[in-house]
Amino acid sequence: MNYPLTLTFKLWALAPQIFVRDTQQNVVFYVKQKLFKLKEKITVFGDEAQQTPKFYIQADRIIDFSARYNFSDVNGNQLGSVKRKGWKSLWKAHYDIFAPNSDQPIMVIHEENPWVKVFDTLFAEIPIIGLFTGYVFNPKYLVSRTDGRIVMHLQKEPAFLSRIFTIKKVDSLSEAEEKTALLSLLMMILLEKQRG
Repeated sequence: MNYPLTLTFKLWALAPQIFVRDTQQNVVFYVKQKLFKLKEKITVFGDEAQQTPKFYIQADRIIDFSARYNFSDVNGNQLGSVKRKGWKSLWKAHYDIFAPNSDQPIMVIHEENPWVKVFDTLFAEIPIIGLFTGYVFNPKYLVSRTDGRIVMHLQKEPAFLSRIFTIKKVDSLSEAEEKTALLSLLMMILLEKQRG
């Protein structure tokens, strides 16, 4: 993939929709989350027309704060999973990334500075001033191996009214690890968007 990738939420959509584009502005992934699903199941497409499914993300349980989201390709091959780290994630976003059929994390996603999200949420509630928080408060999430080596990061970019993120690859990853890390970031950003 041609990094950095740009992740953009579609404005004025009832259901969250994400476009992931590479440096040539080609759509790499398109995600449309369905509303009112008790047990989350998301299809990740390779095109905006939703003609080419590439991956599936499915929760292992009905509406739960600590659900595990399993990834598979169109042939049903398991690619891994991501799980929010329970109460630890209330203050600072923390997610464990797992290889297929494993209970030991191979990578983690954590928020670099939780205060950024706090200030973003608080100032967003102030009339008029809240419109400009997207220029000032921009959270950053780091993907690292369990030994602490950072392999990717996702950062919210300054933008008015829209949510634009950039995904950068920092260290080498195998193809399987890269797919799992990207799908984990997509699921994480959908979950964090619901929190504000």
